Amino acid sequence: MNTELMKERWKRNWYKFSANPLSILGLAVVLAIILIAIFADFFAPYPEHAFVFVDFKNAKKPPSWQNLCGTDMAGRDILSRIFFGFRYSLVMAVSVLSVATPPGVLLGLIAGYMRDTWVDTIVMRVADVFLSVPSMVLALAVCSMLEPTLYNAMLAVTVMWWPWYTRLVYGAASSIKNEYFVQAAEVTGASTFHILFGEIFPNCLSTIFTKMTLDVGWVILIGSTLSFVGLGAQPPTPDLGTMVSDGSKYIPAQWWISLFPALFIVIIILGFNLLGDGVRDMLAGD
Repeated sequence: MNTELMKERWKRNWYKFSANPLSILGLAVVLAIILIAIFADFFAPYPEHAFVFVDFKNAKKPPSWQNLCGTDMAGRDILSRIFFGFRYSLVMAVSVLSVATPPGVLLGLIAGYMRDTWVDTIVMRVADVFLSVPSMVLALAVCSMLEPTLYNAMLAVTVMWWPWYTRLVYGAASSIKNEYFVQAAEVTGASTFHILFGEIFPNCLSTIFTKMTLDVGWVILIGSTLSFVGLGAQPPTPDLGTMVSDGSKYIPAQWWISLFPALFIVIIILGFNLLGDGVRDMLAGD
């Protein structure tokens, strides 16, 4: 019976998701990006161009059938480097959200359940301090104190990202704690751990999952911005932000060096945002 209910629920959710063509488009874009990132060695026309490679004879060539997005100042195929750049962008997004989400959710659950206590005051005031500083400014401040690497860029974004989940889950937990099923668990002597993770947390999952889907694009954008100003991944790593920064020196003559990496950043963000909107609509009634 439970299996049938699960199948019915998945069918209903998929119907709600697929009712919006833009959600399907977002899903298709995201799946394509993930596949290209995983199998970049196979999809890239010139995989050897992704890292240390120099061919000054073919440097700064405009888009052609041989190089669909042209070549950069070192003669490397831009499309091949973009495909490998997908991999680094997704690694950053997955790493940041995997590290920032659990502590943010945990603190939000605890503060929301213990609302109007000293725990609530301490947790939320600390979160408010982080949220009071513009996200990019905080990330730049952290990065500027560390060696400019992809790892440190991920660390900087993680430091600024957890309070958003704390604030989100705090609001949801504060509301759910007043529901009858939570009060019933308290009356029957259930432990705080069970109430937090057995009663409140499952009812926050749809909200958390929706935000994570929407946040992927924003994490990639901030990571690309850090690389653009020289505080993220360093050459010859094929990072999209670094590619845009390097190519900006040759605008407008060699416009393609910056344009195509920037265009694909937009496509990634758009794809994940459309997917996130579809997930939000799908889980709205759950």
